[in-house]
Amino acid sequence: MLRKITKISLPLLAILIIGFLIPQHLKMPVKGASKSSYNSQSFWFYPWGKSITHKGVDIFAKKGTDINSSTAGLVLISGEIGMGGKFVLTLGPKWRLHYYAHLNEIKTSPLSFVNKSSIIGTVGATGNAAGKPPHLHYSIFTLIPYVWRFDSDIQGWQKMFYLNPIEYLTN
Repeated sequence: MLRKITKISLPLLAILIIGFLIPQHLKMPVKGASKSSYNSQSFWFYPWGKSITHKGVDIFAKKGTDINSSTAGLVLISGEIGMGGKFVLTLGPKWRLHYYAHLNEIKTSPLSFVNKSSIIGTVGATGNAAGKPPHLHYSIFTLIPYVWRFDSDIQGWQKMFYLNPIEYLTN
């Protein structure tokens, strides 16, 4: 029995470690966007509509502007949901999920591998962004909780999972 568990555990541990070793090097996902395209204070802004606290960054651009994957990864899901509208969710290095929401158009599909040059969609105003200026809502969510980030802010326990994408973006 122990031998069987070891046969399963070691490969899983190796896969987990390899995921953390893959370099991330995120880039700005919206073509032509810069620091002036978003509010650097918008991450964890309260109050923020139905989501209560803003757990990402809104990058403003002209409707239809290309959105590239910010890092290499695997598209897990793409489709449409109420708040996020048209969205893409990718699994990237370090076991982090990258969420791209309010897209005008989706240009990728589930189980596709993407890299920083892959166009995954275009900027829009779908979901709860309808009627607002077109933008990409971009969030990074870690599957491994960072317990040291927990604090007493509104929804502060969720800081264990959400990372500030502004700290990682480069042009």
